[in-house]
Amino acid sequence: MTALTALREGSQDAHRGLAALTRAGSGLDLLTAELVKVRVSQINGCAYCVDLHVTKAVEGGEDPRRLHALAVWREAPFFDDRERAALGLSEALTLPPLGPVAEPVAEEVARHFAGDELNALVATIIGINAWNRVMIVEGVAPPALEG
Repeated sequence: MTALTALREGSQDAHRGLAALTRAGSGLDLLTAELVKVRVSQINGCAYCVDLHVTKAVEGGEDPRRLHALAVWREAPFFDDRERAALGLSEALTLPPLGPVAEPVAEEVARHFAGDELNALVATIIGINAWNRVMIVEGVAPPALEG
């Protein structure tokens, strides 16, 4: 075990804090949350989290075609304005410029999310970004395919 892969054992308080942050995002509907988690995980290159959240999305009733098109959500006709706002903010907070979120992105998300639901969306985005980095630094891979 290297110093990096020992993070979970050596930083239990940090892991508990990250789990608490994840629970703060639980006020968001399941399918929107899973779309956000998959998209952020794609951007961050976290194979474990992409696999985990695609599976959860499908189990939750998500259409696999939408998941296949998630990397090109701007061009795909499968996402409504609310989902597009969530995905836009997800990308803005995952690959942020130096400075605040661009005003058009902030305005669009404000049209579709407010109060506790907006807070849950932001917590979901921040949480999955953090989990992606933990899983990547620890070298966690998705389970092997069966069969």
